[in-house]
Amino acid sequence: MRLLITIAHPDDESFGCGSVLARASAAGDETTVLCATRGEAGESRLPIDDLAALREEELRAAARILGVGAVHLLDYVDSGMTGNPEPDMLVAAEPCRIASELRSVIDDVRPDVVVTLDASDGHRDHAIIRDATLSAVDTSHHRPAATYLWCLARSSMARWVVHRRGASDDAYLSLGELGTPDEDITTVVDVTAHLPKLGGDPGPRQPDQPV
Repeated sequence: MRLLITIAHPDDESFGCGSVLARASAAGDETTVLCATRGEAGESRLPIDDLAALREEELRAAARILGVGAVHLLDYVDSGMTGNPEPDMLVAAEPCRIASELRSVIDDVRPDVVVTLDASDGHRDHAIIRDATLSAVDTSHHRPAATYLWCLARSSMARWVVHRRGASDDAYLSLGELGTPDEDITTVVDVTAHLPKLGGDPGPRQPDQPV
């Protein structure tokens, strides 16, 4: 099986999607990650001259750990959570242009399954890559057998908000209700066996939930 995962920023491949990629790789599937930006709007606890270059290195290092066969990186700039769009930002790009670039990768990779973010976390770049991916899948010459939106369950996000309460600098906390309603989730992938590889505790945890 060929799996293509489309994301907006470095770390999206690991946060959630990482366990899906690790499971697919362990099963012998061919995996590809397409990332739209280099995560320039992120933060670092240490002084960094070129955050974009560092995050690209981290993306490629994570891909190697997860057994990803190929990484495609588009040339958009991370839009951040808020603020006015600037010309090179993903949020300012023409949707048809983004979809065209994704369509080219789909036709080249010929995935059986495509997974992208459902954007229920409220990040605008996640919504853009979601919409562009769905458009590309619908108009590509190669038609994948299935397309899933990876999501965070609302029940899990509610617990996270409680945990993060008091972190006034966390932009996500101002977005209101986060996550996909649990009753809307259609498919659960058990990735418990792969959590140790991701640095997680193999004890009781919520598995990945692409919809």
